[in-house]
Amino acid sequence: MKYTEEMSTKLNELLEKNYDAEKGYKKAAEIVDNSKLQQFFSQQAQNRYDFGHELKAEIRNFGETPDKGGSTTGSAHRTWMDIKSTFTSNDEEAILNEVQTGEEAAVNEYDEIINDTTLPPTTKKILTQQRESVRTALQSAKNFEAVVS
Repeated sequence: MKYTEEMSTKLNELLEKNYDAEKGYKKAAEIVDNSKLQQFFSQQAQNRYDFGHELKAEIRNFGETPDKGGSTTGSAHRTWMDIKSTFTSNDEEAILNEVQTGEEAAVNEYDEIINDTTLPPTTKKILTQQRESVRTALQSAKNFEAVVS
């Protein structure tokens, strides 16, 4: 496997997980009552949408085709989407807990790709910025959880 194929595979997996996170955040925004949480979840969904476009452009830079959506590797990352049972209970604290689990997994995945020594500088810059945004979202989720619990 050529480097570009391997890297585009990793970026496509990250893209799919961002699709999952976007959907999860949108769903969370729809069901919580707290307006500050709704705003937070909506903003994070938009961030993940934007991340997706950045990743698609980077994948195209490798001459590869970005995945269209819907995670095929998502079963491993469905911790994010395990929120479905939580959603039915409309338990804000439980939703925030699931968000934290998903975001911690995302940070780890970003770290793994960023630590690849063959990563081009442009890709590393994009992924580092996205990872920092995910870390901020993770901390915000923890702060919200402390308030709603």
